[in-house]
Amino acid sequence: MKSALSAYGALIFLALPAAAGAQTTVDSVIVTGRPDPEDPAVVADARERLSETPGGVSVIAAESYEGRFALALDDMLRDAPGVFAQKKWGGDTRISIRGSGLGNANHNRGLLLAQDGLPLNEADGFGDSQVADPLITRFVEVYRGGNALRFGGATLGGAVNMVTPTGQTAPYGLRLRVDGGDFGMARQHLAAAGQQGKWDGFAAITNQTGQGPRPQSQQNIQFASLNVGRQIGETADVRLIVNGAHIKQEIPGALTRAQSNANPRQASAVNLANDYARDVTAVRSALTFNWDVADNLAFSGGAYGIWKELEHPIFQVIAQESRNYGLFAKLDWEGEVAGLRADAYAGVWGRQGDLDSRFYVNVVGSRGALRSISYQNARALDLFGEGRLFLTDQLAVIGGATYGLAERDFDSRAIPGVAATFNLKADKTFDWIAPRLGLLWEAPDGAQVFANVTRSVEPPNFGALSPTGIGFAPVQAQEALTYEIGTRGRRGPFIWDVTLYHAELEHELLQFTVSQDRPATTFNADETYHRGIEAAVDWRFSPAWRLRQTYTWSDFAFRDDPQYRNNRLPVAPEHLYRAELRFDAPTGWFVAPSVEWSPRGAYVDFANTTRAPSYAVAHINAGWTFRPGLSVFVDLRNLTDEAYVSNVQPVIAATPATAAYWPGDRRSVFAGLVLDF
Repeated sequence: MKSALSAYGALIFLALPAAAGAQTTVDSVIVTGRPDPEDPAVVADARERLSETPGGVSVIAAESYEGRFALALDDMLRDAPGVFAQKKWGGDTRISIRGSGLGNANHNRGLLLAQDGLPLNEADGFGDSQVADPLITRFVEVYRGGNALRFGGATLGGAVNMVTPTGQTAPYGLRLRVDGGDFGMARQHLAAAGQQGKWDGFAAITNQTGQGPRPQSQQNIQFASLNVGRQIGETADVRLIVNGAHIKQEIPGALTRAQSNANPRQASAVNLANDYARDVTAVRSALTFNWDVADNLAFSGGAYGIWKELEHPIFQVIAQESRNYGLFAKLDWEGEVAGLRADAYAGVWGRQGDLDSRFYVNVVGSRGALRSISYQNARALDLFGEGRLFLTDQLAVIGGATYGLAERDFDSRAIPGVAATFNLKADKTFDWIAPRLGLLWEAPDGAQVFANVTRSVEPPNFGALSPTGIGFAPVQAQEALTYEIGTRGRRGPFIWDVTLYHAELEHELLQFTVSQDRPATTFNADETYHRGIEAAVDWRFSPAWRLRQTYTWSDFAFRDDPQYRNNRLPVAPEHLYRAELRFDAPTGWFVAPSVEWSPRGAYVDFANTTRAPSYAVAHINAGWTFRPGLSVFVDLRNLTDEAYVSNVQPVIAATPATAAYWPGDRRSVFAGLVLDF
């Protein structure tokens, strides 16, 4: 802890020199001081709004990644401090904030994924990041930990909200983009935006195909988006948003350490033999309404619905159809309390999800005999509110809380002749109150210091409850108390965002892989802790040169556990550092070498017998704007062709036969052209 505090102090010291210099943009740091002319207005507005939060928040503008080959959330969130987002295969990204869903075998848990402020998560908390297209995202908001209260969020990880462009915020009228490169990757994107009177609209489509860097990695993906809005009078607007995704992706599988060392470009033999894949078709529609009721009171509300069909050949063929829908309403108020300036918001979320599931024998990727039938219904309700009271012009005290209710209903049907099936009806209800208290101090130049303490609760989803013939597994809700302190702002050529947090957890939901071709099992730990540093520092040391750095320290461990003692938790590396040095020439071209460094590999197992290897991977990105609206880029990944492990699957105790290693992509080159009108 001493070394971590020293690093924390050094970063703040680096950030605070009061030298005069050019201003710059950091696409993952909140800035509340002088407006930056390089910031699009819609992104600057989002930064200002999030700066009211007394805790770790970030905004990532599309401009920060559109000049490189960004395929999924790991590319979008690369420069967000405190976010662990690493690709496993295709678009499947392991994403964790502050250890949320740590060790989750597949997809997302413990983190709210949202689009335009409305959830992408299913009603039981399961999240799927693959349905989000970076090219149909105007900017991304990241709320770390309890700072996601405005979404009703009460999980350890917080929320990631992807905001789509509108006819008002898209920086073009018509865009044509084509890019691609190694591994047979090719992507075509077409988007149009505009305004006419009180109406505005945005529409886009993306087609993406590729063979992938390993066998059993082929993908064929299409995204589409429609965003239509209308102004109602001078004080209200209504907006319809429709997004669709059709995803067909093969799964190459994790490897043993020996396989990864010998040939990281191979696929798992099991995955090849059984044609493992994950195919998703999803349509999401949302209707939102905003109304400035008075000068100091605003209402926002919305309704959404998601239909999704999954065909997932793995150890069996999982065939599921789900329907999720919900309502949202929130009031924002500004005024005075006892003569002191104040503001507050309060809202409600209601969500319902129904999922029909069938498992079949996997016959080389096709459905064989039916093995199980189940129906899963989830309901969730969140009531939340938060207020700020300014004790002085610069110091505000913040208090808030959320009340949560989560219900799980499970119904399985016995199949004649299949001994492992059963008739079962099971249900479970969780409810909680999660309070929050914070302080926010802002200097005249916009620099901020903040602190907060937040309680968080995460009820188990259906996957964690693992129903059997006698009912749900005895898995409890995860609870945590998180303390957080940090600072952010701009001074001279520096922009910084540094947060230190410490979370005490009870009943942490942890998962481990049962075997190479079986789903994971969830258990509750007794007591654990998560603490760390989330830091980003940008240094514009000349008008043409910028050094961007992010560093995450993650110290996650058991506390006096009867079985695992004080072992570290697997999956997340203790230290992860990223840096990019960018030169922008006045003639319109740029070059940006970057590095990602994990100086000590993450543990693979809870027994702490095996680590993944450390690694350092270098990249270089370059581009040229020929004229306004016409640009090209080249993105060279893993310049030294480093054979490294980007991700691991958690197990109880690793052996040489454990297939738990996901190899990172080897050296590759991508290029693209963007034409705007």
